[in-house]
Amino acid sequence: MIDTHSHIYLTEDFPEGESSLAVERAVEASVQHIILPGVNAQTLAPMFELHDKYPANTSVAVGLHPSDVGADWESELDEILAFADRPGVVAIGEVGLDYHEDVTFREQQLQAFRKQIREAHARNLSLIIHQREALADTIALLKEAEAEGVMPEHMVFHCFTGTPAEAAQLIEAFPGAMFGIGGVATFKNAASVREAVRLIGIDRIVLETDAPWLAPVPRRGKRNESAYIPHIATSVADTLGLQLSDVITATDANARRLFPGMK
Repeated sequence: MIDTHSHIYLTEDFPEGESSLAVERAVEASVQHIILPGVNAQTLAPMFELHDKYPANTSVAVGLHPSDVGADWESELDEILAFADRPGVVAIGEVGLDYHEDVTFREQQLQAFRKQIREAHARNLSLIIHQREALADTIALLKEAEAEGVMPEHMVFHCFTGTPAEAAQLIEAFPGAMFGIGGVATFKNAASVREAVRLIGIDRIVLETDAPWLAPVPRRGKRNESAYIPHIATSVADTLGLQLSDVITATDANARRLFPGMK
């Protein structure tokens, strides 16, 4: 199994060697590979440290998360992109738009996302997209890039928790995109998300934890980690009426297609 999105390198959540133990627990749970996405310049060091310790079990994405975009976003992004050519980097991410809480730097978010879309294309890297309450602008910027011929070949809508209508809108706009399905799909009150999973279908799904957040049932409310991917895979299998082994085979193949640079 592959966890396509995990922040187990975050020292505030995985202190004093806990990140290494989390990788080892994941491998013991048959999660053989983990994508580690960055969020800002401060996460570069712990993220690459963990990757360097487990190069066969991890890959890295570098990017500036929309919630971390501020007035000095350009200089921070330049610092981040200086790491984009390092071994093990398979994507630009996680990047995108987030209008949920603070929209003080909304215009800067748009500028940063636009630049990172183009950087992914220029560097032949995949794109990991964070979108929260910003669907129309997300689609508009991606369509703009598509019209200009600078759309990355591979991209994923990370932590998809939208409605079936939103899933249909994204599939129509970007039929080759993947959808990251995580712990929310296991929640009792997430029937709409499971309906969206059925609409998306197994050919467009990759599994993710988004650790340390959004732990799946039966771990809900606890610190999430990559070892819990089997719970998410089981939920997807139940939702789609498939054998667990078929879900694992399909989502692993999807992940390798999404991140062709992954070992």
